[in-house]
Amino acid sequence: MPLTFTLDPAITPALRDGILDLWTEVSNAGGAVGFVPPVSREDVRPELVKHFVGMAEGRHRLLVGRDETGTPAATAFFAFNTHRLQTHWVWLYTVMVHPRHQGQGYGRDLLAAAADAARTFDGIEAIRLGCRGGHGLEHFYASCGYKEVGRVPGAIRVAPGDDRDDITMLLPLG
Repeated sequence: MPLTFTLDPAITPALRDGILDLWTEVSNAGGAVGFVPPVSREDVRPELVKHFVGMAEGRHRLLVGRDETGTPAATAFFAFNTHRLQTHWVWLYTVMVHPRHQGQGYGRDLLAAAADAARTFDGIEAIRLGCRGGHGLEHFYASCGYKEVGRVPGAIRVAPGDDRDDITMLLPLG
């Protein structure tokens, strides 16, 4: 069953808790979303609060994909640039699909919904995202139309002796 996507949903306690659970479960399944497992909901909560503050300040927007039960199954956050020479593109970050839904095409659906949403933002011509090397994510994003435009070798340290590349991908919206 396809996900139902909503841009800028009302942040209810149920949605907040659903995203918190999603982020925790994705992280603990090894997802490259800012943490190294194991993490608890309390580890993730301060980062989610930062995202919500950015939304309240108008710097960020949220795209949520809900499954047939209405539970958040996928998310992506947009961050707008404040530098006057970079306002024509937006960052996409904390891109997640719940582990139980992976392999069903929901990641592609999420990225397509994100591109559709970004096309509605005034003056936005492209989406940039960063991904952690070592997972093959750059190949997945490339299969969705993104191009690798930068790589910093060893820029992400997930553990002592385990450094990963920081990869920047770009999707022109034109």
